[in-house]
Amino acid sequence: MDKLAKYRECIKNLLMSFSDRSASYEDIETQIICDSERDHYLVFYVGWHNRKRMYGCVLHFDLKNSKVWLQHNGTEIDVADELMKMGVLKEDIVLAFHEPNIRKFTDFSIG
Repeated sequence: MDKLAKYRECIKNLLMSFSDRSASYEDIETQIICDSERDHYLVFYVGWHNRKRMYGCVLHFDLKNSKVWLQHNGTEIDVADELMKMGVLKEDIVLAFHEPNIRKFTDFSIG
């Protein structure tokens, strides 16, 4: 399996795992959105809880330039660590939620 196919599989598995264990309320749906052609992968909450609209992105990954770009992590899970446990190389993970000038101070890729 080539590297990008492996990374796609790792991301999808992580999203499925998160979705399976995420808190569920009767009127809130956890949606997994996978665009394998353009390499965008997201988890959204959609619905209602206590008469309040719940809608938003919980996790967002992109694959760009053969690297996994972590665009958003609205969980308490260290998803970069989870990806590394699945075989994604640390130097192929970009913490895109950090400003580009800050990324050089992390152990991950700067882009």
